[in-house]
Amino acid sequence: MSGPNGDLGMPAEAGVEGEDDGFGEAEYAAINSMLDQINSCLDHLEEKNDHLHARLQELLESNRQTRLEFQQQLGEAPSDASP
Repeated sequence: MSGPNGDLGMPAEAGVEGEDDGFGEAEYAAINSMLDQINSCLDHLEEKNDHLHARLQELLESNRQTRLEFQQQLGEAPSDASP
């Protein structure tokens, strides 16, 4: 039978201190390995996000420069000259 979060129900006596929690070294090693993989994926996503942010900043600045050049060519005063 599933609990409210979809996990299997635990017998009431399983939470008593000093008893085996049902996890062995292999299970802990597997969980640790999965957490390491998740951490690596998150690091990779963070690097991609930082790269995209830098590229978007470059694009924004390029668009600002282009707009200012067009305004100058048209003889208009720039409305937003601050970066």
